[in-house]
Amino acid sequence: MFDETSKRPLLDEYYQRFLQSEDSADFIFGVSQHYSLASLELLARSGQRITRRASILALGFLGDYSVNHVLGQSLTDNDRGVRLLADHGIRQLWFRIGKPNLEIGLRQIVRLNRQHRFACATDLSSDLIKINPDIAEAWNQRAISSYNLEDYWQAIEDCRRALELNPWHFLAALGSANCHLELGNVYEALNDFRLSLEINPDLEMVRSQIDQLQRIVEG
Repeated sequence: MFDETSKRPLLDEYYQRFLQSEDSADFIFGVSQHYSLASLELLARSGQRITRRASILALGFLGDYSVNHVLGQSLTDNDRGVRLLADHGIRQLWFRIGKPNLEIGLRQIVRLNRQHRFACATDLSSDLIKINPDIAEAWNQRAISSYNLEDYWQAIEDCRRALELNPWHFLAALGSANCHLELGNVYEALNDFRLSLEINPDLEMVRSQIDQLQRIVEG
């Protein structure tokens, strides 16, 4: 779809209007009337800078886990605006797995972890993993609760499984790095921090952590 007066994608017009009004409902409605997820994926890969930003924003609103790879690849886009939108959007997609009952369970686990009810979070995430072991975020959430229960090796295993299922899960790489730090495994922590930064180059705090650990290793 193109604006006939400017020959640029209509998506760009919706995006500019969103920037001015911050009306997400209007943006979502307009985009959904004219673009399929497949069209947005194509524009996210091959569009101009503003079009890529608009398409990643739209996919973050409208997409589910099936577009995880598109936002994952956009984490290393040469435009920082695209990267930031991909970072925000992809974290939402990890919970949109297309099975409402399991999505509800995932969000309940998040609430339990935020409430520091880590034993309950571990039990619920284990139950969810038994039902469907292919949900990366279930493994990541169990890793979070295991870390807080100081079961670091279990957390590392869960982070690894999350990364196997979702290679763009930079938070799982970070989780594994922090576990290795707790265990005193500096080299392993450094490798995991580097992996998280490779996946998502805008993790500036991680870059600082890598510099500190590198000095320790060299010292």
